[in-house]
Amino acid sequence: MFKNKTFIITGASRGIGKAIALTLAREGANIVIASKSTKEDPRLGGTIFTAAEEIEQAGGNALPVACDIRFEEQIENVVNAAINRFGTIDGLINNASAISLTTTEQTDTKRFDLMHSINVRGTFLITKHCIPHLKASANPHILTLSPPLNITPEWLAISVPYSISKFNMSMMTLGWAQELKKDRIAANALWPVTTIATAAVKNLLGGEQMVAQSRTPQILADASRYILSQPSDQCTGNLFLDETVMKKAGITDLSTYAVTPGAPLQKDLFL
Repeated sequence: MFKNKTFIITGASRGIGKAIALTLAREGANIVIASKSTKEDPRLGGTIFTAAEEIEQAGGNALPVACDIRFEEQIENVVNAAINRFGTIDGLINNASAISLTTTEQTDTKRFDLMHSINVRGTFLITKHCIPHLKASANPHILTLSPPLNITPEWLAISVPYSISKFNMSMMTLGWAQELKKDRIAANALWPVTTIATAAVKNLLGGEQMVAQSRTPQILADASRYILSQPSDQCTGNLFLDETVMKKAGITDLSTYAVTPGAPLQKDLFL
C-alpha cells in the first residue's frame, strides 16, 4: 500500500509522529522526519537521527531534516530535500504542536506566540509548500492532528490560547478539503478519544498516573494508516476521532492499546 510512497511528518522524532512514521515504514514508505530535535533532551527523548534509525530498521527509507516550522526557509528546505531524495510527496502529516494548558492570565506573550507560530502558522506554511507536489501524487493526503470543533465554553475556559490554536488547525483542514477537492488532495484531521502516552502528557498533564490511564500512540498510528489508505477523492473533510476510524477499519477491541490493561482510561480534554 505505501511502498515507495513519501510522507513528510512534522514532529516525527518521538511520540505520535514517530509511531505513525514506523507504521508506514513497515510497509516500505519513505519518511521525511521534519523535526527540530537534533540533540537528546532527557525529558522528551529521541532525535531526528534516532528516529531515522528506527524507521530504517522497520523497513522504510528515512530522511531526517532539522526543521522548526516557525521558519519558512526551513520548511522550504524540508520540501526541497524530500523532492531531491524521493522525487515525490504523497502525504503530509501535520503532527508538530506546542501546548500550554494555561489560562489567559497565566499565558505570557512568548508562550502565546509560540503556540500560534507552530500550531497555526507553521501548519499553514508547510501545507502551502507541499500542495504543488501533492498535486502530482496518485493518492495525496494531508492529515492534521487536531480536534473536532466542539467549541464549548467549559473547555475554552481551561485554556483559551491553546484551544483556539488547535481549533484553527481543524478549521484549516475543513477549508483545505474544499479548496483542494478539484486537485483530489484529501484533507482530514484526527484526534484521540483518550489521552495518549506521550512526553507532553507525562510532563504537562499529570505525570506517570496520567500516562497509566492513557492509550499508546499506536492507536493514532493505526488510525492514520487507515485514513491514508483511503481514496483521496472520497475520504476528505473529516474531523475524525481515533475510535471512529478504528471501527471503520473493523477493529472494535481496543484493549491492546491501553498502557495499563484493564485500567480506567482518561478521556481527552477536548471531548
